[in-house]
Amino acid sequence: MAQFFEIHPENPQSRLIYQAAEIIRKGGVIVYPTDTHYALACQIGDKQALDRIKRIRQLDDKHNFTLLCKDLAQISTFSKVSNDAHRLIKSLTPGPFTFIIGATKEVPRRMLHAKRKTIGIRIPDNAVALALVEELGEPLLSTTLILPDEEYALTDPFDIRDKIEYELDLIIDAGIIESEPSTIISCVEGQVEIIRQGKGDAPMLGG
Repeated sequence: MAQFFEIHPENPQSRLIYQAAEIIRKGGVIVYPTDTHYALACQIGDKQALDRIKRIRQLDDKHNFTLLCKDLAQISTFSKVSNDAHRLIKSLTPGPFTFIIGATKEVPRRMLHAKRKTIGIRIPDNAVALALVEELGEPLLSTTLILPDEEYALTDPFDIRDKIEYELDLIIDAGIIESEPSTIISCVEGQVEIIRQGKGDAPMLGG
């Protein structure tokens, strides 16, 4: 059964962030807040934890997982960032954007889209998420918390607790987050384009 941490959304308690990172390092699957929704996450190289997330969401090999990163240096380790993409990401982050980029060999193959070999990258404008990645020292493997047969992400930590606490190791409660999808920008093969308009505005791309 999941532990339940109430963490301040703007000034996250360092003690609880440390404990959350330890749970992830030990193979835990967690729910945590971002600037657009609650999300599921685990350690990047943990196959068993990844399989648990796939079962919770009933995902197949065509799903694009996201790496939640703390900065551009971390992004460059795990993705093939062109100069144009680098400038774009720098101008739009932290913020409600997901960038689809070709992955480097640092990303486990089981995390990638089966055909495209791409990965989603995010630097969210959320103090809890960024503190967690900073404490962990590496990106979080992440996906939106949308349950099977649901259209939108769960917004209330107590609803999350009621529905799936026995499938999780930790739920981070940072208050209700009204779900609004991120804007997805593809930065693959030299082409930069918005493929889903969401919360984030990118006027330089017409979005």
